[in-house]
Formats: sequence, C-alpha cells, structure tokens
Amino acid sequence: MPLAPEIEAFLAASAAADLPQVWEAPLEIIRRNTASRLALAGAVEPLAELQNRFIPGPTADLPIRIYRPTLRANQSVIIYFHGGGWVLNFLDIYDASLSRLANQSGVTVISVNYQKAPEHPFPTPFDDCYATLLWVANNAEVLSINRNRIFVAGDSAGANLAAAVAIKARDNEITLAGQLLIYPCIDRDFTTDSYKKLATGYGLSTTAMKWFWEQYLQGDAHDANPYAVPMSAHSFSKLAPAVIITAEFDPLLSDSEKYAAALSSADVPVYYQKFDGMIHGFFTNMAITPVATLAIDWLAEKLLDL
Repeated sequence: MPLAPEIEAFLAASAAADLPQVWEAPLEIIRRNTASRLALAGAVEPLAELQNRFIPGPTADLPIRIYRPTLRANQSVIIYFHGGGWVLNFLDIYDASLSRLANQSGVTVISVNYQKAPEHPFPTPFDDCYATLLWVANNAEVLSINRNRIFVAGDSAGANLAAAVAIKARDNEITLAGQLLIYPCIDRDFTTDSYKKLATGYGLSTTAMKWFWEQYLQGDAHDANPYAVPMSAHSFSKLAPAVIITAEFDPLLSDSEKYAAALSSADVPVYYQKFDGMIHGFFTNMAITPVATLAIDWLAEKLLDL
C-alpha cells in the first residue's frame, strides 16, 4: 500500500524544516534537534507509579525510569533500550509510548539511558544494557517483579541492543521470557532489498544508518561479534521467543525479515507484524499517526502469548 496520508504529510513537513542530516552538523546540534521529538510522542498516560533512579553500570551510574501500571507484587517486567542509532535520544521521548505499553500490558517497564557513541562506542552501550538486565534480575524482590518473567525490548538501535542482550543471556544460561524487537537493526549489510529500495525519502536513510553503525563500531573489528551484530551469531537456537514489529517503508525492513527467518529456522517462536504505510520511528509517534497506538496495543497483546 502507499504511505499513510499522515506519514506523507509528516515527511513533507520534515523536508520543509530542512534540518541537517546526522553527518552534516556537529553532534551537539544533532542531539539538540532531537528535543523536537517530544512533540511527536503524544500524551503520557497516568500510571500507578513513575520512578526515576540511578543504578550502577560497569563504567558509570545509569539513569533508569520505572513505569508501573500497578503496585501489585510479582509483576512481569520489560527492560527497554531506546533507539537513536546508539548516538541520540533520551528517556523523555519514550514516556508516552512506554506508559501506554505498561498500562495496556499490565507489565512494569524499566527504561535505561545507556551511554552513547561515539564518545562511548561498542561495547559500552551493550555492556550497560546487559548490566541493567543483571541488576533487574538481582533486585527482583525489591522491584516487586517476577525474576522469571523478564523481557528485553527496544526500537531500532535499542532493538539491536535487546537482541544482543538476549544472545548473551542465552550464552550465560539466563532465561528470558521474550525479546520485543521494534524495527531492529540486526546486520551491517547495506545490500539488502530495503536498504537499496528505501535508501532515501522515508525519514531514516541508508546513508544515516551507515553513519550510525560507524559511530557505534568505529571500524570493522566487531562485525563478526554477535553482541554487536546479532545476525552474525553462529547459532540462534534456544534464544528467547521474539515479537518483531516492522514498518513497510523502512530501510531496516529486510533486517527484521532476515532475523525473523533465522529465529524461526532455529525453532524459536516468532510473532511478526509489518505495519503497512508506516516508516521507521512510527511506534513512538502517537501524535503523528494512530497506527502507533495500534502497534503498542498489538505488542501488549502479544506479551500474553509469551
């Protein structure tokens, strides 16, 4: 189907704003410009509790935000790693989508502001995210969550981190309830159909993704490391069940398709949904498209199957 009308209007308005591409301006300006994303996010839903705190990371204390839809004990928990090419974005941008996800699913959500590239390239963001998983598991009683019902989740680069954390959890015999991957960047292969066919004109560009990967990995030494590039894993067996959300007009669409196929071939349960007419980033843009709300609610419903 064609682009949704509201997405077409959004892309036109973005083009008219004529903001610099990520590789065209100093990083401080690119990061400052992401503040405008708050206007796209939509309304933040009331919760039983919203808590901010710091937890110890491998090299720095990490800010986390806890979204509780209920104060009942022994809740399932989603650990959420936000997107932004490992370089951009911050917790506030995700308040609207994560508060709705918490309320619709009845699951506690914990979002972490991991350290960013290029100042902190791989493995630092990944190590921060894996350390967050360990901290949550080790503090389950204090957090009133069920240690046996931990999900990892993320969008875009955050979904890369979630998939990588799921692989390391498997490698260390830590059982996860599931991995929730929203238009993940899983492979550093820019020859895929979607990278070629949707290279420009749909918000996220192939050139931008090349730039983001370079900020994160800073060379090719980590290309065969599954904790950096999950598609390079030698085996996908015994990974946590996956819920994968994709957008029809996203350069990362092929990454999602390939990863879903790889997991399914390894007998990992996969729930896959492509949202037609949508572009990369739509999931957190409830003020732009009603499909964002539909996607969040679909994800919340699928949690019941895991």
